[in-house]
Amino acid sequence: MKYYIIAGEASGDLHGSNLMKAIYKEDAAAEIRFWGGDLMQSIGGTLVKHYRDLAFMGFAEVVMNLKTILDNIKFCKADIEHFKPDVIIFIDYPGFNMRIAKWAKSRGIKTHYYIAPQIWAWKENRIKAVKRDFDKLFVILPFEKDFFEKKHHFPVEFVGHPLIDAIHNRPQTNDVSFRAANHLDNRPIIALLPGSRKQEIAKMLGVMLSIADDFTDYQFVIAGAPSQDFHFYEQFLTNKNVKFVANKTYDLLSIAQAALVTSGTATLETALFKVPEVVCYKGSWVSYQIAKRIITLKYISLVNLIMDEAVVTELIQDQFNRKNLKKELQKLLDPQHKALLLEKYNQLEIKLGGVGASEKTAKFIINDIR
Repeated sequence: MKYYIIAGEASGDLHGSNLMKAIYKEDAAAEIRFWGGDLMQSIGGTLVKHYRDLAFMGFAEVVMNLKTILDNIKFCKADIEHFKPDVIIFIDYPGFNMRIAKWAKSRGIKTHYYIAPQIWAWKENRIKAVKRDFDKLFVILPFEKDFFEKKHHFPVEFVGHPLIDAIHNRPQTNDVSFRAANHLDNRPIIALLPGSRKQEIAKMLGVMLSIADDFTDYQFVIAGAPSQDFHFYEQFLTNKNVKFVANKTYDLLSIAQAALVTSGTATLETALFKVPEVVCYKGSWVSYQIAKRIITLKYISLVNLIMDEAVVTELIQDQFNRKNLKKELQKLLDPQHKALLLEKYNQLEIKLGGVGASEKTAKFIINDIR
């Protein structure tokens, strides 16, 4: 059977790659054409567009790049028509994917959404489009099932969180070998996860690196995103206490003592690796002013949203400054504080369910289109 998958970000590339593995396991003759990244490409199939050419951060940035986005939508529709898939699998990336789904549904193509759009955060009125344009919805956060089924009377499948699969299935990192290969010394590591887009990396790293000289017993290590090359990061590597590791975020987290993390999927990844973290966010002034008027959530990090309490500290916009960051990192390095935080992380993992999200989703999809 023929599968068309659309993932528009680094996290979608990760989950898409594991879903593709599961699809090939269930359907050895599967033909897969996809929008994604290097991880999906390593599994097989045909890469149509890389997510590095698709990601635009914030409301203002989307408006500035509107022509490119519209051109991509037009190209995607033409590519789908030519491929004639049995099903389109949408992975997160709602602004783009929901436009394609509406068009695909009108042409009788099966539409499955894996990692449902976060309409519980904002744009709840999108539920009408979700009900209209999607045949199946697979959700990965425990509270989403109640949101869709009890509040909006739309049946969904809770498959568990695919990050648990990704972390569970990865090989163990050898601490000594990893440090040697990446020119790291023996000091404990503070991991810096500044995001995957140039705009957010530039905004986040300046503040994160401002406290490097306050913690000289530690080395600060930037986790380079797969969507950016080393040349972009060179401008931030002027301090001898700051190191860089490319495309090895999970290895880095597995040996880190603490982390400073830009809001997004990485906050949950860091918690699942049991690394104490401070969650950081700073957008453009225009984007932030718009966002705070339409998003009414109590928290911005997935860790706190899932637990429904302030498990990890969130430093947002003006609160994200050198003084606050230094203070919060000092807390994380206190053994007593860390022990309490790790207990909360264990509770979080239980809430997310066990391994097998990718396999469950693949079986649901294949059984439906058969």
